[in-house]
Amino acid sequence: MSSEEGFDFPSDAWTAAYKDALNGSERYREAGKPWTFGAVAMVVSADPALGLDEDMGMILDVHQGHCNSTNLVRGMDAVADTPFVIVAPYARWRQVIEGELDPIKGMMEGKLKLTQGNLPTMIRYVESSRELVSSASRVPTRFRA
Repeated sequence: MSSEEGFDFPSDAWTAAYKDALNGSERYREAGKPWTFGAVAMVVSADPALGLDEDMGMILDVHQGHCNSTNLVRGMDAVADTPFVIVAPYARWRQVIEGELDPIKGMMEGKLKLTQGNLPTMIRYVESSRELVSSASRVPTRFRA
């Protein structure tokens, strides 16, 4: 994909496109059906060198294979009430979106940090997590340098 294509990651437009990709995925609808544990936030750690002056989180309100809403938020306070919060540097999220890093394996290895929520619950729903990532990989994405 050329740098002119796609949505900037992270951005409101990327987050909205991600919701559409999730809701357009029959595989996510099936794999996510058992998920009833609340929203998940994916937080990109601040990195001023990339123009990210503060932590940015994408809150996914997912329930039983459907994404009700997505919100791009700034700062860790904005995700304080989110049941599951996963934090990682920009480069790690890029690896996840590009399919180079399995999110469950990344959490177990400490490459992605589950700062809120229960890891055994996440592990129990590994197929749902994989489909979340698979859907993210279908969003045309423009990454920062």
